[in-house]
Amino acid sequence: MKKKDITILLVDDEPDILEIVRYNLTSEGYHIETAENGLEAIEKAKSVKPQLIIMDVMMPKMDGMEACEKIRNIPELSETVITFLTARGEDYSQMAGFEAGADDYITKPIKPKVLVSKVKALLRRFKEEEEDEKIKLGNLTINREEYKILLGKKEMVLPRKEFELLALLASKPGKVFKREDILDTIWGNDVIVGGRTIDVHIRKLREKIGDDKFKTVKGVGYKFVV
Repeated sequence: MKKKDITILLVDDEPDILEIVRYNLTSEGYHIETAENGLEAIEKAKSVKPQLIIMDVMMPKMDGMEACEKIRNIPELSETVITFLTARGEDYSQMAGFEAGADDYITKPIKPKVLVSKVKALLRRFKEEEEDEKIKLGNLTINREEYKILLGKKEMVLPRKEFELLALLASKPGKVFKREDILDTIWGNDVIVGGRTIDVHIRKLREKIGDDKFKTVKGVGYKFVV
């Protein structure tokens, strides 16, 4: 996918931030759309279907956390990568961001060149074409092409990272995937995320797919159990 075909949605209530980030990403050749609050971001995302959303946390009308959660429940945006760009650098705020469904969490201030590098890394994880393949394990079907899950007769749409983590573990039932390999495969070794990020995603998968499907191998990693 060429840069001019990639749409990035910037969401921030500070015009100066929007203008600076827009300028730097437009200079790289990306198509940029903007929104000034969470409500506007949801409507704009539905309209333009961006590959990447870069969103502030603290905004009027609807904050970034709530907007992220709502966007993650929109099926046609299931493949959209979402990152927060915010001055809120506390650990609990970052964990809340990942809980809301974000793929990454970037803290301000950040140098423009570093931000551009981050954006490139995030977009590398946006796959233009997914494998046309289904994984079937008992009453669980994972459709990699459509990013959908069928659990019994119930169809589910998971946030992108939860889906990728589930697909990875379920691709080889019984195999123990090391934590560092999971981080490298799902988040990329050029993106820094906290060690608890995997734990948060596993917990959410247990709640949705079943606690008995995931086994923790202490000090090593996780495996999917049939």
